[in-house]
Amino acid sequence: MRHILSSFLALHWAVVFALLAFICIDGNRGVAAALGVLGVVVQNIRFGDLENGVVVAPLAVALLVVAVLFCWAFVETLFSDPANPDATDSVVRVAFISASGVLSLIVVGGAAQGINGLFMAIAVQLAALLASYVAMLAERRSALAATVPGTGEVRAAAHVMAKAAAHNSALSRISGRPDASFGPDTNLRDRR
Repeated sequence: MRHILSSFLALHWAVVFALLAFICIDGNRGVAAALGVLGVVVQNIRFGDLENGVVVAPLAVALLVVAVLFCWAFVETLFSDPANPDATDSVVRVAFISASGVLSLIVVGGAAQGINGLFMAIAVQLAALLASYVAMLAERRSALAATVPGTGEVRAAAHVMAKAAAHNSALSRISGRPDASFGPDTNLRDRR
């Protein structure tokens, strides 16, 4: 079973962070426009430091790294082994942690610059990230639960095997052969 929701969410966040990185490197109002996409209205022109290359370059690189991590998570969700979800889970976890870290750094940097309304906009984005992570985790766990037999199924199989062994043991006692086993090798031993 392919993880449709997980792959869609990973691709969505990869596109979001790639677009934020692309908008951020715009020469006119890069960081202010990227913050506008996040939901923060930067109206004052007094934020001249936002267009400085020292601010723009690390922010764009950080956003691009997060986009690449989500792209990697997208590829992992498409081509991973459903029976072994550990590799995909670790990539998804690193992508979401990195995205949360970058958004937290944006809050810290925006607070240092005195940008109003940044906390609520980033809180909404962090809540969306958390909801996406929980949805991806739930989908992966449900798919894993569908492939791995449950405890009840294992007990039922063990019960059937125990009944078959008891039946075979009773048949061997009735027939008078104490060490007879009933399987593919039994027929060969009896023919000799």
